[in-house]
Amino acid sequence: MEGNGRFVEGRLAPKDLGGARREELASKGQKPFAVIVTCSDSRVPPEILFDQALGDLFVIRVAGNVVDQVALGSVEYAVEHLNTPLVVVMGHEKCGAVQAAVDGGEVPGSIGAIVSKIRPSVQKAAAAGAAGGELYEKTADENIKSAIEELKKSPVIRHFMEEGRLMLIGAKYHLSSGRVVFYH
Repeated sequence: MEGNGRFVEGRLAPKDLGGARREELASKGQKPFAVIVTCSDSRVPPEILFDQALGDLFVIRVAGNVVDQVALGSVEYAVEHLNTPLVVVMGHEKCGAVQAAVDGGEVPGSIGAIVSKIRPSVQKAAAAGAAGGELYEKTADENIKSAIEELKKSPVIRHFMEEGRLMLIGAKYHLSSGRVVFYH
């Protein structure tokens, strides 16, 4: 959270991107302290938003921060093999994938696979009474919760959570302020 505060204030910490740090990561391996599952939107780069350096975060980026089998396998790898103790599912304001799901209708190509993963969140938000602009916001929040629930279905993730070795939380990035708000 301190890193996001530095980002919001525009005072990013200097990073060691030189050969020594790269060599250390190559020889000793990675030891990220968090997995971030987030959208592939170019305005949402976790390493910058959290002011982190090479090797600090294990990042999975998929439009709409949806969790499919490939994303799930990536999270399981980080948890099981890298012993990463924190998984954050981070959505954001003005997500095009969420907006496409809210708008309904047909989408071209494989984009439909992404939108179809988000549509149940639209239905939940609408069933709770959300409409208009609120429907988008509630859908974005439901989509974060949905991704968390998808991750919790994993025996690997459940095992690490039950042992107290893994925390799984949601977050939302606000484009205009730069602030990340966490949901526990």
